[in-house]
Amino acid sequence: MKNSLIILAFFAAGVLIGALGDAGGWIPEALGSLSTYVLYVLMCLVGFGIGGDTDSLKVLKETNLKIVLVPLAVVAGSLGGAALIAAFIRGLDLQEVLAISGGFGYYSLSSLFITELRGELPGTIALLANIMREIMTLLMTPLFLKWAGPLGPVASGGATSMDTTLPIISLYSGKQYAVIALFNGIVLTVLVPFLVPFILSF
Repeated sequence: MKNSLIILAFFAAGVLIGALGDAGGWIPEALGSLSTYVLYVLMCLVGFGIGGDTDSLKVLKETNLKIVLVPLAVVAGSLGGAALIAAFIRGLDLQEVLAISGGFGYYSLSSLFITELRGELPGTIALLANIMREIMTLLMTPLFLKWAGPLGPVASGGATSMDTTLPIISLYSGKQYAVIALFNGIVLTVLVPFLVPFILSF
């Protein structure tokens, strides 16, 4: 829980600094790309950890086709959960709720698709909902691990399990599950550009 609080503190500090920067104009534009480079470093470090851990590759070999069930379960769970609560959400129809859930945390691309196809309101909701999915994974991974086991944080991370949430998944679930998280994130990331427009095409 300590690590989650530290992450929350850094997030809050980032929001504060960003707001002050916009107001005072003292943050250079180049700083906007800093997060990308930090992500590259994190990915590299996670890669070092996986590459040096023979158990990770062993898990991948042992799972074989079973590893495909992880992203399939995330898709079924996300869309199924969205379908159950769609009737209680005002201002959005079933397709829009399913499409928002079908972003799987890939907020940048899914929100653009939804905005283009359905307008600004569902697009903005998609952006916020998928950002919240990523933040909740970063903050609540210890609880997801306790409630749902090592694959809980992987499912929660969705498409982000291949990048932004991968380090914390690796930390709590174990390096052996980082391989599964990476595969899960890649599959969902590739799926989003096809699934979201498909849902909204009916």
